[in-house]
Amino acid sequence: MMPKKPKGTRKGFTTGACSAAAARAATLGLLTGQVPAQIETLLPNGQRVTFAVHDSSVTDRSAHAVIIKDAGDDPDCTDKAHLTVDVRLLVGSVNQVLLKGGDGVGTITMRGLGLEVGGPAINPIPRLNIEANIREVASELLQTQGLEVTISVPGGQAMAKKTLNDRLGIINGISILGTTGIVHPYSTAAFRASVVQGVEVAANQGQKTVVLTTGGRTEKVTMHELPDLDSACFVQMGDFLGPALDSADKVGIEQIIIGGMVGKLTKIAQGEIITHARRNAVNTQLLADLAASVGAKASVCAEISNNEMARFAGERMEELGLGDAFYRALCARVVATLEARYPKRFSYQILMCDFDGNKLVNYE
Repeated sequence: MMPKKPKGTRKGFTTGACSAAAARAATLGLLTGQVPAQIETLLPNGQRVTFAVHDSSVTDRSAHAVIIKDAGDDPDCTDKAHLTVDVRLLVGSVNQVLLKGGDGVGTITMRGLGLEVGGPAINPIPRLNIEANIREVASELLQTQGLEVTISVPGGQAMAKKTLNDRLGIINGISILGTTGIVHPYSTAAFRASVVQGVEVAANQGQKTVVLTTGGRTEKVTMHELPDLDSACFVQMGDFLGPALDSADKVGIEQIIIGGMVGKLTKIAQGEIITHARRNAVNTQLLADLAASVGAKASVCAEISNNEMARFAGERMEELGLGDAFYRALCARVVATLEARYPKRFSYQILMCDFDGNKLVNYE
């Protein structure tokens, strides 16, 4: 008996891989008059895997197939999405595979994503993979005819509200994504890629400033404080400061504004460029040293050093009336740390807020 995999390790498949499988199944249905119950599909990484087809139909000139996405143990908002493909014959077209977006697939409204404005949010690698699967099974038919392939995702508009698509100028649905076809459990690759993409979109819109925030609350604060900035400037970086700054450096961004709370800013101050809580603990000795630098007594500094939470340091300093000075010292350390990593590259501004979303300091 095979040992059961530990919880949180099961791999899944991308929306792109599922779309390619549905497209291949529907194309076979059009060719043979019956959509198969299972379909072996070529992934972008060269693997071949088998998917179950959950719904299908065939007419004389069209076919329909649905693959239900299994994201494995990845907490993905598109898990269990019904990737739906309708294939129909194109009259008067030879050797053409025309890819279209249907209901629930987003529409591109901004330049900078490498996709046509007004076209469907189907990324380049999934596009190639979908077409490759169709051509593998329909090479003979395509010598005399063309195929129109429409990808739909019922409920895609609701799923998209849990993504960054709206910020990237992708409206009315999700994106069809995936560079390998495989979703790794608790994968950060997709989010990391969306952070880099967000910075690139800002630059492609002609912006010279990006506002990197650690989450929804910090973004809300920065948007309130910076009402004159275009929405394309705001990028939720999560824990991915390093990739965001490397991308900003590459595309010519000049000003970096960081919105964060005391914990994440401490991580940055201590030199972390990936700030996830599971990686390294907050350096509370650093906070104690900053507290001392703005006048805290040794006993207070010892309390801060001995406590594991950055939040405690802020609250303790506020009790002493030293909160503003302490937070500004922390922001100064953040800027110094980033200057050391990217010397004379960016100008910086730090907007710090508390856990209730109230602004603490605006450090420039």
